[in-house]
Amino acid sequence: MKKRNNKKKNTQSNFSKLSIFQNQKYKFKKKCPLTGKEAPVVDYKNIKLLKRYLSENGKILPSRITSVSQKKQRELSLSIKRARNLALI
Repeated sequence: MKKRNNKKKNTQSNFSKLSIFQNQKYKFKKKCPLTGKEAPVVDYKNIKLLKRYLSENGKILPSRITSVSQKKQRELSLSIKRARNLALI
């Protein structure tokens, strides 16, 4: 005559089925393409490099997409803004 609550069991089993909640064995982060040896210099005159980090609409792409470090992202955004101001882009 006792009623059992199986709600907790069901929710736990549902969560374990999802791959989002499982530990990822092989996590790795891409290295910044603008740091290290033989990396291109971030400069407002280097338009070819700057266009790689712009979207089709002319917006600056975020670092989570381009995998650029924070320091280089700041330099990149500053040089893109300078190039825009001088009408190079």
